[in-house]
Amino acid sequence: MASIDLDSATVSAGGNASGQAKQRVADGVAGLKSYGLLYGSSPVMLDLYEQIERVASTDATALIIGESGTGKELIARTIHDQSSRRDAAFVAVNCGAIPDELIEAELFGHEKGSFTGAVQGRVGYFEHANGGTLFLDEITEMAPVRQVKLLRALETGTFYRVGGNELISGNVRVIAATNRDPAVAVKENGLREDLMYRLAVFPLRAPPLRERDGDRELLAQHFLAQLNQQEGTSKSFSKRAIETLRTWSWPGNVRELKNAVYRAFILAEKTVELPHPHLVSRVKKAVTQGDTMSVWIGTPLADAQKQIILGTLKYCGGDKRRAAKALGVSLKTLYNRLSVYGDAGADEEAEQ
Repeated sequence: MASIDLDSATVSAGGNASGQAKQRVADGVAGLKSYGLLYGSSPVMLDLYEQIERVASTDATALIIGESGTGKELIARTIHDQSSRRDAAFVAVNCGAIPDELIEAELFGHEKGSFTGAVQGRVGYFEHANGGTLFLDEITEMAPVRQVKLLRALETGTFYRVGGNELISGNVRVIAATNRDPAVAVKENGLREDLMYRLAVFPLRAPPLRERDGDRELLAQHFLAQLNQQEGTSKSFSKRAIETLRTWSWPGNVRELKNAVYRAFILAEKTVELPHPHLVSRVKKAVTQGDTMSVWIGTPLADAQKQIILGTLKYCGGDKRRAAKALGVSLKTLYNRLSVYGDAGADEEAEQ
């Protein structure tokens, strides 16, 4: 498999063999099934596997809807790997991490001299993904004026590079994703309704971990087995850790569970203990009054940074570009921090 990093995008060429088209039992963890890059044996995951298999056999556009940390990109990659396009490129683009004034050039490419800083021509993500799949994450963050060009490319299969006169044809399968309700995004975030319907020819829902009955323990065992193999160890969960996984709804999603297992693995000698999700000590919340915020003395630096970022974002009414400017960081940096905070960060923001 070859891979190329393209700033906000990731390109990978070469997919899995078609022998992965059926779900299988994951190695080393009894009862854990997998399909492509996805793991889980709960009814909602088995239903998702069936939907992926159906849409993968077509060239239909798909819209994946799900909370942060639910594996939307893994779903998109699995669709690609199970499709007839598996041997071509898979290009993943975070639309929210690209400045609005550059996104058209990033998607469709540009000619030399077409704008300040365009010292040479450049091929866009649509051309990089020719014959393969283009995954557009956080599609609801794209400005409406840019959505028009995207809609035209989807409907006609053609586009112009910025500053170019040559009509370029592309053979690209587009899969988009969002952590927002598309209908709400149409009303509140400027998502064009015609674009939403064009993308959601085949909608898919990435289920949150709290709805995946039985998967928490199996996934935790899977992550631990991976770490043991990677580090040449034979650590195991304590009975208390297993009970915690079985009986309590873990905060966040698969990403948060994986990070919790990794941290517990590092701290453990032989027996891995997991903190009770509802007994973890909480940092005192910052106090916000108008446009000022007071952070408690003794607050860990990382937690203070998190409180300031989330507080600023709330003060800016959820406008990420405005919040990034107020914080003096790039939009991409802000998105990276929010991705790390995940759903727990969103909850804290709502409570402030």
